[in-house]
Amino acid sequence: MNSTTPTTPNTPTDPVAEGDGEANTAERTTAGKGGAKTAGNTTEQAVTDAAATGGTTTRLEKAGPESGADAEQDLDREQHADDLDDLDLDDDESHKESSGLGTAAAAVVSVGLGIVSLSGAWSGRVAAERETLIGQFKTSSGATAAQQVSEIYGDAWHATALVNGLFGLLALLVGVYVLVRPAFGAPSAHPQPGWIRAVAKGGIALGVLGVLIAVCMYFDLIVALPTAPATAG
Repeated sequence: MNSTTPTTPNTPTDPVAEGDGEANTAERTTAGKGGAKTAGNTTEQAVTDAAATGGTTTRLEKAGPESGADAEQDLDREQHADDLDDLDLDDDESHKESSGLGTAAAAVVSVGLGIVSLSGAWSGRVAAERETLIGQFKTSSGATAAQQVSEIYGDAWHATALVNGLFGLLALLVGVYVLVRPAFGAPSAHPQPGWIRAVAKGGIALGVLGVLIAVCMYFDLIVALPTAPATAG
């Protein structure tokens, strides 16, 4: 017997047309290109987004310190302006306060000078004693009684009246200065206190009274100089 080797039957395959193979190849090529394009577009978009984010961050980083510095400069300028305003207000208040204290002190000084002009001062006594000593020198070599009264007593009396009159005149001038001071210089928002004006007017009154008494004493209008009795010849 002839031995025969079994053969595997070939599975029939569908016939492939020439156009179908070319179409499949074109589809695979197009799919490959589309995937590459999509990947490229995705990469380009990521790079663009990263660049935009980096640029924005850089601009924010640059603008952040600048805006902060500008804000600090504005705050410094505002604080400096406030400090200047405070200094101006303090200067104005201190100037007004010192001016008020000065006028008050001047008013009190005016009253004190008026009292001294009426009661007398140690300077007036010194001037009277000096005139008395000079009169004694002049009348030591046989002067008449009238000359002795005039040189020893009258000159001392007149010197005291002159000194008291000077104190009264000073009291009058200081009191007038206190009253007319608000009329000069920059006008003040606050009027002069009433007690200062009252004290100044008191000083003026005392000064006027002292000057009048001193004038009457100097010219012997209140009390005349004593006269020596006539000696028997």
